[in-house]
Amino acid sequence: MTVESFRPHPLHAADRTWTETNCYVDAWIEVLHALGLDPVAACAFTLSCDFEGDQWTFFKYPPEDLRALFGIEVAELNVWRPVVDHVEEQLGLGRLCTVEVDAWFLADTRGVSYRDQHVKTTIVPTRLDRSARRLDYFHNAGLFALEHDDFDGIFRLDGPSDPLVLPPYVETIRLDRIVRDDPGLVARVVALTREHLGRRPVDNPIVRMATRLEADLPWLADQGMEAFHRYAFGQCRQCGASTELAGTFVDWLNAHDRPGIEAAATGFRAVAEGAKGLQFALARAAMGRPVDLDGPLDTMASAWDGAMGVLADRYGP
Repeated sequence: MTVESFRPHPLHAADRTWTETNCYVDAWIEVLHALGLDPVAACAFTLSCDFEGDQWTFFKYPPEDLRALFGIEVAELNVWRPVVDHVEEQLGLGRLCTVEVDAWFLADTRGVSYRDQHVKTTIVPTRLDRSARRLDYFHNAGLFALEHDDFDGIFRLDGPSDPLVLPPYVETIRLDRIVRDDPGLVARVVALTREHLGRRPVDNPIVRMATRLEADLPWLADQGMEAFHRYAFGQCRQCGASTELAGTFVDWLNAHDRPGIEAAATGFRAVAEGAKGLQFALARAAMGRPVDLDGPLDTMASAWDGAMGVLADRYGP
């Protein structure tokens, strides 16, 4: 697959409520897609997302789920030499890596971070040409290329190393045991569904989130729009994107296991749409305007309860 021929997975289609989730999940969606695997089948983990006290779960594909479903092995890589050396060697071994980098050097973030803000994000390199100073990589919902000064910058090759700058978090992705077209996939997906349902929040996380949002409104009104964007990413986008993925995952179960749980998918999508509206309301609050969050949050909480109830009746203990 080349940058020019790349076509994103439907999970990143423009008609979705949340076209992007977070950098880690978005990159994995496209990696799985490029490997001929179904990223939706691995989304049972969305059912165990929760409100963590000051933010929604920053959700990720669990390595153990990827191993159980597809035979993909993900492990942290010990960064003991320049990152570019590790990435080049892993690619040469037929493996991929997730690499934390500075979005300052990612031209695909032009207008957001590129050459404007130092923001940590995760990419998955697919091709590296050291002589041409070019890197192809998955990031967010796309496959992109960077080169020249951006290549030097992303790998910190443009000057002496700073001992105060810690090495990034890097994972190696082993692909030599991948299982495709497996007749046992549905059974393993169902098993993971039961497992994550068993780890779902013990009470309604939307209710707890609502309490925190109301308490944060006076603070948010004094922080400005930059703080709002960071706040909304952790609250609205992670809640909305994870529940929209959960709805799509329920559609997958309905089609591949047994029908009859459509109401759960509808409920999760209602939460996702509510989170989008909530984001607009919080933007108004950040500008000092009065907002009423009770109605939207009550609707979201009720939808979450309904969706989880349907799934618990089908797959719960």
